[in-house]
Amino acid sequence: MSPNPFAIVATDPASAARAGVLQTARGPVLTPTFMPVGTRASVKAVGPDDLRAVGAQIVLANTYHLALRPGAELIRSLGGVQRFMGWDGPVLTDSGGYQVYSLRDTRQMSPEGIRFASVYDGSKFFLSPEKAVEAQTALGSDIMMCLDECTPYPATEREAQISMDLTFKWAERSRASWDERGPGLLFGIAQGSFYPKLRTESAQALASLDFPGYAAGGLALGEPPAARREAIAASFLGLPELKPRYLMGLGTPLDLLEGIKMGADLFDCVMPSRNARNGQLFTARGKINIDNSRHRDDSGPVDPNCPCYCCRTFSRAYLRHLHRNREPLFPRLATIHNLSFYLSIVHGARESLLKGEFPCYYKELYEALTQR
Repeated sequence: MSPNPFAIVATDPASAARAGVLQTARGPVLTPTFMPVGTRASVKAVGPDDLRAVGAQIVLANTYHLALRPGAELIRSLGGVQRFMGWDGPVLTDSGGYQVYSLRDTRQMSPEGIRFASVYDGSKFFLSPEKAVEAQTALGSDIMMCLDECTPYPATEREAQISMDLTFKWAERSRASWDERGPGLLFGIAQGSFYPKLRTESAQALASLDFPGYAAGGLALGEPPAARREAIAASFLGLPELKPRYLMGLGTPLDLLEGIKMGADLFDCVMPSRNARNGQLFTARGKINIDNSRHRDDSGPVDPNCPCYCCRTFSRAYLRHLHRNREPLFPRLATIHNLSFYLSIVHGARESLLKGEFPCYYKELYEALTQR
């Protein structure tokens, strides 16, 4: 039996929302929480001190990219990914499964694994379930993900079934190669495209392998929101209630709020940092495009209710000036704000759950996020 590192400390009787504590080798992670994405062991435009200041507890990095450059064994020799990037908190590493999807035009896939052409120099790179676990162990990951096939959208039910079956076989091989005595926790990933029956079957099959945690993958691929919610609900229906649940790749602030209500514990997405670099700032009253001319002489902050360094210190007019002149300071300040806003959503949800006030929190934030 795998160790259960997760404890639920509060629930909402009116929904599936819960607050928990996920124990890792580098300390506890209070859930629900959002993981800033640092694909190449760096969250673009910000440093570890910035991440701590906005309340980040855990960061995501990508096995595929780090195994190619600079190499998992090199990172091991330098003390692991945490020391390598100067981050003393937990790190979750994606296995490379998303690259199975995003690089499908140049990959060669078989039941044994996937052969890629390196995105850096075109050299050949082979990734199997065993090699994915091996690389993540070398990186020193606190949470490792099984190699999976992220099913394209749309897919026929037959295509989704074949993909789901391959993901399960890879999960079995990942499970067999994982050392439970090691510091890293291994999570299985439910697939099944947007067919609820397949989603539940995938989750139930993974649950039989007794992973420390589970994820719902293959989301945010352009599907309608209603189909996404149905897929999440079907996945969660087959997962153990007392294990952590990770919604991969979602998404918007509303995605976070609704995911929490459905019982998700962990989230990640590139949107807050990527959109920040492009001049889009998130607030509870909607998105702000800082290039808009109305901000030219606005002396107010991005969000008067936001306590982040960006909002405490700088005006919209100054931020617009930085962005229009392509000053390097802008991406840092904008990313600090967007990450702070995303983390405020999950932190607020946790506090409301501990106080028994989640329905009120959900209603107020939902109405703010959806107002037109």
